[in-house]
Amino acid sequence: MSKKNHIPDDEQCQSCALKFAYDEISILYEIAVMLTNTTDTKECIEKSMLLLKRKSYLERCTLFLLNDEGEYLELFASINITPAQQKMARYKIGEGATGLAAKSAEPIVIENIHNNINYLNKIGTVNTKSISYVATPIIQDSGVIGVLSANIDESSVINFDNIVHMLTIVGSLFGGNISMQQRFAKEKESLVELKTYYKDQALSEYKFENIIGKSSKMKLIFNMLETVSPSDATILVRGETGTGKELIATAVHNLSRRKNAPFIKLNCAAISETLLESELFGHEKGAFTDAKESRKGRFELADGGTLFLDEIGDITPSLQVKLLRILQEQEFERVGGTKTIKTNVRLVAATNRNLEKMVKSGEFREDLFYRLNVIPINLPPLRERYEDVKLLIEHYLHSFTKEHKKEMFFSKQALEILLDYPWPGNIRELQNTMERIVLICPNGVINPEMLNHVMPFNYQKLHMNMDSEKTEVQKESLPAQNREENAVPQTFTKNRILEIEKESIIKALVDNRGIKTKAAAQLGMSTRQITYKIKKYNIEF
Repeated sequence: MSKKNHIPDDEQCQSCALKFAYDEISILYEIAVMLTNTTDTKECIEKSMLLLKRKSYLERCTLFLLNDEGEYLELFASINITPAQQKMARYKIGEGATGLAAKSAEPIVIENIHNNINYLNKIGTVNTKSISYVATPIIQDSGVIGVLSANIDESSVINFDNIVHMLTIVGSLFGGNISMQQRFAKEKESLVELKTYYKDQALSEYKFENIIGKSSKMKLIFNMLETVSPSDATILVRGETGTGKELIATAVHNLSRRKNAPFIKLNCAAISETLLESELFGHEKGAFTDAKESRKGRFELADGGTLFLDEIGDITPSLQVKLLRILQEQEFERVGGTKTIKTNVRLVAATNRNLEKMVKSGEFREDLFYRLNVIPINLPPLRERYEDVKLLIEHYLHSFTKEHKKEMFFSKQALEILLDYPWPGNIRELQNTMERIVLICPNGVINPEMLNHVMPFNYQKLHMNMDSEKTEVQKESLPAQNREENAVPQTFTKNRILEIEKESIIKALVDNRGIKTKAAAQLGMSTRQITYKIKKYNIEF
């Protein structure tokens, strides 16, 4: 650089040194302020590079960071580099001047880039005015974390020593900010993991063999399962569709002495009568048209373990006879076969049908019913498990947000809508609804209006209609004159609507001498809903 060849006198030299020191302090202060007041580190670093360029310290600048494996320097921030050049900007440790700076932890200076083999020019063509290249390592407590490099042209106002000094300090500022951001990111990740852990722990307190529940009805079932599962007694699980009957069967198997043996499942309603017999008992080769080879049935496959037959109420009378025999004798023949096969199977059956009614109508064998109903377990519908609804909502929200990498939570109003909903499809419906919510709704707070697109029907409108009906009831109770005065629709505040609802519940309870089921029927609510409202309004009766 031409300015370095001029030899100033002592006074000029001292003046230049003071000016450089003043300019350096001003620039460093400005950069430090920018780094302190931003959350976008990359953008701030590139603004700082532009500041250095405007002050004629450099022509092109790049910041490389070590990758996680510590093998490569990868481009993090830059100025005056095209997107295509950015893709090429990658160096191995020790490769070229940039890689040498990282390996040696010392600044590398190339006075003339046009005749030095250490200047690889991976990024591509540089400005013809560029003469020199400087690469300074960025060093933190953990060692070298990156390299700050710059191309220098003829217009630079300072010499190599001052450029190295400036880039070293600036690189240290950049490195400190990057390390701090990385530390914050790791701490945030750790906090998220810790939060997830505590959520899992909280939910695990109410988990019994993957069944979630803290209601009194579910606690009774859990106690019964612990008692009867170790035996070989046949169990009949009864409940509406979607209540979790298969989970109960799985729990029975896992808590039994057969837990290391096969657990075989079959839905009797999903297969035709002809195929169902073959599925249950197997068949011999040639037993029917498509029987090209012998095949074991579910009873053989489950030998020594547990067989779960869902929808047992849907099997035909002829199959009921064969099923009764195997329960009594523990033996059967395959379809098309004559050889008697012995089996040792623990049977868990399930149904959502009224078997007693079917026995009376002759649709289901009475003797088979008694054989199946040794240990009855009656699963309550979700509308009768109010305490468990919130638990299940939290469980599935946590599960699906984790699966789809989202962060979501319900507003109080949205949660109340979900808690008020009767869930006719039980746990299966709740699970599917929660997955729809996580997939369709954006990150953050889930508000009531968002549920319009995911609930089976617009439950909010139902609430509005109920409120309107209550308003009409209130109007009817007014004297004729007042009814005329109130003929024009009035705007009710939210608090007034809540007061009307509370008054209606109290009146219904008084009318029905405190019997919640009757009061709920009068108001068109379920027992679970009125129980929730009584708690919500602190109604004592």
